Formats: sequence, C-alpha cells, structure tokens
Amino acid sequence: MNAFTQKIITYICMFLAVMIVLPFHEFAHAFAAVKNGDDTPRINGRYSLNPFCHFDITGLICFVLVGFGWAKPMPVNPYNFRKYKSGMVWVSVAGVLTNFILAFLAYPLYLLSAAVPDFGLFDDVLQITLFLIFQMNLTFCVFNLLPLYPLDGFRIIDATVNHANPVYRFLRNYGQYILLILIALRFIASWIPQVAFLDVLGFLIGNGAYYLGYPIRLFWGLIF
Repeated sequence: MNAFTQKIITYICMFLAVMIVLPFHEFAHAFAAVKNGDDTPRINGRYSLNPFCHFDITGLICFVLVGFGWAKPMPVNPYNFRKYKSGMVWVSVAGVLTNFILAFLAYPLYLLSAAVPDFGLFDDVLQITLFLIFQMNLTFCVFNLLPLYPLDGFRIIDATVNHANPVYRFLRNYGQYILLILIALRFIASWIPQVAFLDVLGFLIGNGAYYLGYPIRLFWGLIF
C-alpha cells in the first residue's frame, strides 16, 4: 500500500470515527438536559444520534487540520431544570463521561481486531477506525474539559462558581479568544516543526489523553 492510499484510508477512518464520537457526545448533553426537565434539545431537533444535526463546519475542519474540534453548541435552557445547579453540572459533564465510556468500550474491540487474521483492506479500516474512536474520545474528553468558554470545562465552572469571581469573569470574557489562539498556534506548529514548542494545546491534550487512557489500557491489558 503506497503512502497516498494510506493517507486516503486514514482520512476515511477519521471521518467514520468522528461520525461516532461527536454525535454520542452531543446526544449525551441533550439526554441529560431532557432528563433534568428541559425539552429545548428535543424542540430544536438535537435529541438525536444523527451526526449531521450536530456538525459545525469550523469544528469539523479543525478535526481534519489539528486532530480535534467541536460540534454546534447544544441549545439548553437551564431555567427549565428541576434543580438548576445539579442540572447544569450533569449537562456539562454528560458529554465527557460518554466519551470516556466509549473509549473504554472501543479499546478492547481494537485489541480484538488487531489479534484476528488480516483480511485485507476491510481489516485495516476496521482496526484504524477503532483505534481512532478510542483516541478521539480521549482527546475530545480532555479538550472539552479545558476551562475555556464555551467548552464543557467552563460550563462546569459556570455551574459551581460565583459569577462575581474575577477568574470566572476573565474566562467568560476571554476564554474563546484564548482557545482560538491556542488552536492557531497548534495549526502553525503542525506545519512548521521549528516552532513546535508553541503547540501548548497539543501538549496538554496529548499528555492528558495519554494519562486518561492509562487505566483503560491497563484494565484491558490484564484481560487480553
């Protein structure tokens, strides 16, 4: 298999992985909101595992260019929650908890696919896709836990911290700009190896995903 074919296969596998990772993350937010009393996701057609109702074009491009991205923000009305604070927390953490569970389930499937005899192209696509599902779930989890608006990590802070707190106000007002700068630096570093030290976001997410996935690899490694 030549390098061009391998690259095409990798992009196909990335697309397949995103089609699983992203909708489950967003549906988890919607599910948590509905269970806490808010039907806004259902009314807006987002209470679904259909990936196309969740895609954000910029976030999808970032998936391809820098290895992670985002979906359209999930519309929720927290004032409909039966309990405001607990509802906000559950909606905020639902996506990353789902990502971790999917990573936990995908890893043994990847190990099994790597252990069976090679059946050619289909086996390659299956194995790469399963590994990417495992890896993307971990990176998506870590990325969304960053305490920058509008990511889930900030939503957790939003639900639990006094809004008069100066750190909260700074993250609310400037978090999105910090995030865009970090993404831009990662993109530049990916094209210019000499400035790889600028890739702070890649360092945080790469190391975070590695350590977050360690107990999963350890657990399934004891079985397989």
